[in-house]
Amino acid sequence: MKVMVGGTFDPLHDGHKRLLARSFELAGKNGRVVIGLTTDTFASAKSHPIRPYEVRKKELAACLNGKDYPQIWTIEPLHDRFGSALDADFDAIVVSEETLPAAIEINRLRREKKKRKVDIHQITCVLAEDGRWISSTRIWRGEIDIHGKLLGDPTTQE
Repeated sequence: MKVMVGGTFDPLHDGHKRLLARSFELAGKNGRVVIGLTTDTFASAKSHPIRPYEVRKKELAACLNGKDYPQIWTIEPLHDRFGSALDADFDAIVVSEETLPAAIEINRLRREKKKRKVDIHQITCVLAEDGRWISSTRIWRGEIDIHGKLLGDPTTQE
């Protein structure tokens, strides 16, 4: 099975790792995973600093290589919300609760283009110690680390 997943992956945290693990699980032993990584231009709309594309790509590749996934995987630039998902031949897309609307939109646009609908697999977001989602924004703010452990004074956090 060919599976697509996308994101900025900066910093690469436990929520991202769950998203990636589910993608490889769905792809199966002989499958393929295509990972769309937001370009610097596309990622610049974020509310926090983003490291350069090549730095994020290298870190993501190192993480994947460390897992010894048997599937073929590739990282491709993601210039917008959809990347190659509107035209590519693939079977499934893996998203988080936060990115589910983009997957629904992908299927709507694929239908307009007379392309086959793809299965949408949504993971639940990984929660930090405080019961809120682990997110890159929270990590950049210094609220939590990449594993969701609270940092600093919890009385000053939202």
